Amino acid sequence: AAVPAEGGGRRGRGAAARRASRAGGGPNPSLPYITRKIREYEVLDEEGLQLIQNNADLILEEIGIEFREDPEALELWRQAGADVRGERVHFPKGLCRELLKTAPKEFTWHARNPERNCQIGGKATVFAPVYGPPFVRDLEGVRRYATIEDFRNFVKLAYMAPSIHSSGGTVCEPVDVPVNKRHLDMIYSHIKYSDKPFMGSVTAPERAEDTIAMAKLVFGDEFVENNCVTLNLINANSPMVFDETMVGALKVYARHNQATVISPFILAGAMSPVTVAGTLTQILAEVLAGAAFTQLIRKGAPVLFGTFAASISMQSGAPTFGTPEPSLVSYGAAQLARRLGLPFR
Repeated sequence: AAVPAEGGGRRGRGAAARRASRAGGGPNPSLPYITRKIREYEVLDEEGLQLIQNNADLILEEIGIEFREDPEALELWRQAGADVRGERVHFPKGLCRELLKTAPKEFTWHARNPERNCQIGGKATVFAPVYGPPFVRDLEGVRRYATIEDFRNFVKLAYMAPSIHSSGGTVCEPVDVPVNKRHLDMIYSHIKYSDKPFMGSVTAPERAEDTIAMAKLVFGDEFVENNCVTLNLINANSPMVFDETMVGALKVYARHNQATVISPFILAGAMSPVTVAGTLTQILAEVLAGAAFTQLIRKGAPVLFGTFAASISMQSGAPTFGTPEPSLVSYGAAQLARRLGLPFR
């Protein structure tokens, strides 16, 4: 049996070490982003990748992607050589890939504390908190709507966690703050209670502008315009639609050289085909259109290949999580991202 040391044994030594690490006003210790040293797992061979790529090109050309209620986006696509019919854009084969040649394969996501900077892309892996839950479960086990105080506490926890590299974005939805002001409190909390990189607001173009303005107060105008200081989630409204809210937020961030994650939000069987190959094909088509659009706004703007894919029960219609198919979709999407030379989220 271990002999307890003075001051309470092993638990005492651990608590003392933690107190010592926080004493004296020194910086919170944090592990750097992870550099992967094992090869990526590939679920698709060359034939499978080519099949999905060809079918995505077919979707883009024959079915097209809708850019809803944004005349500027439609005009930019028209000038780029796309066939615009109403609000639906049809893309000549290869147009999106050609535009994506100006997107960086790797970039630095800057933090208020330069020691917390993260590399995005390449062999880097960056961990961040969950995004978007409306509910929290407190220490009494009660499930309830989140408040701004919950939000602040989650930001503080992410800051204190050595293996979390970002304080995240919407770590919970603080419903006790009015929607039109909520994003200000959330961004302020990320800036005040953490010095790790953070994500911005995308719920309206004006709120994206507010995020940029607040970031410039921290980093300075010139630095923000030339470096990525915030990363932002832009969801396709699957199937095959980018709505005016997402397009508007995308334009704001891309114009200011800030990173966007173009991420279809899919429940396979409801918003995409039920098969893995069919879902991957749709994901690739939607990401190609959204990611290429960032380069129409500003060449060289950082952009990531994102995906959220779950499935539904074809018997009940209920969402199903933890099944093999979404994992296969994620692995396949990561392969497609590497093929495009885009960072993957």
